[in-house]
Amino acid sequence: MKSRRDFLQKITVTAFSIPLVSSLTPGVLARSTSFEKNDKVLRVAMMGLGSYANRVADAMKDCKRAKITGVISGTPTKIKDWQSRFNIPAKNCYNYGNFDAILNNPDIDAVYITTPNALHHSQCLRVAAAGKHVICEKPMAINAKEGREMIEACKKAGVQLLIGYRMHFEANTKEVVRMRRDGEFGKIMFFQGLSGFIIGDPTQWRLNYELAGGGAMMDIGIYSINGARYMIGEDPIWVTAQEVKTDPVKFKEGVDETITFQMGFPSGAIASCLSTYSMNYLDKFYLNGIKGFAEMQPSTGYGPIKSATHKGRLDLPHVTHQTTQMDEMAAIILDGKIPMIPVDGEEGWKDMVIIDAIFEAVKTGKKVEIKYV
Repeated sequence: MKSRRDFLQKITVTAFSIPLVSSLTPGVLARSTSFEKNDKVLRVAMMGLGSYANRVADAMKDCKRAKITGVISGTPTKIKDWQSRFNIPAKNCYNYGNFDAILNNPDIDAVYITTPNALHHSQCLRVAAAGKHVICEKPMAINAKEGREMIEACKKAGVQLLIGYRMHFEANTKEVVRMRRDGEFGKIMFFQGLSGFIIGDPTQWRLNYELAGGGAMMDIGIYSINGARYMIGEDPIWVTAQEVKTDPVKFKEGVDETITFQMGFPSGAIASCLSTYSMNYLDKFYLNGIKGFAEMQPSTGYGPIKSATHKGRLDLPHVTHQTTQMDEMAAIILDGKIPMIPVDGEEGWKDMVIIDAIFEAVKTGKKVEIKYV
């Protein structure tokens, strides 16, 4: 595969040849939102039917406000399987070449994009042009420029753009953020984020620069970036970063294996983080303030999240993250609900601005000032 453009052309040609397939606090419940049976339901088409799409779809079986009503895929056998599992009619099944036709499909309100990172931008623009809301997995794009174009396209089309930040709805995470906002930790001084695992199959798309736009930082390091922002409650204004690569065959040019990075915030707080594809058991957040602390390990895994503060353990009840996420996103789109921690396009764009700065810091070896423009 010579370039991203080659891939996009290849997938489009292939797609056109595929026919349509026939046929919060301790003591309260983890899911604080109650939904009435007569509330409107968000009808969602899943785009890209890989492992994560399956995880989301299975979790949505327990949703009260969201349901799977359509699919978009380049693989006919996957479409057939999903039709059977979720009772999806043939008229709601599309491929990558013809999904613009969702414009005329009243059974679909939103499209959840779970394809490789490099495809998010073009697919988001097409979904927005079709008048459907966009839910896009993180990272929202491969750089901040693409992210901004996605935001503007959705604004122009009058649809919402939400990013799949499932942790923003997780009970332990929300409780720690509440405590920080209420001043229970005092002035925040330091955050540590450790995000990593040993990646397997060397041929997967996550290790292909043309599809992933990077390596571990795009996939797992973004959790520490985003976590630092919502735990501290600020956006960083500078970053320094260092890269270590022990296997240049597996981790080719542009595909980062391990990056350590440091961020500075307007209040003076600092963050020290690690993103890696070559070490296991790295899923930890630690927040330090002058009056107390919070720690979470695991902090962003599928759960249950384990958490504690200077006041004792939290470990609030576990609910499948994607179930809560999709019910809450339905409330955002259908009811105008404002989430405790943002999940809109601007939130995703800020993470891309920071990732761009981290890559620049790695390349130059210099401290990079971050400007959100």
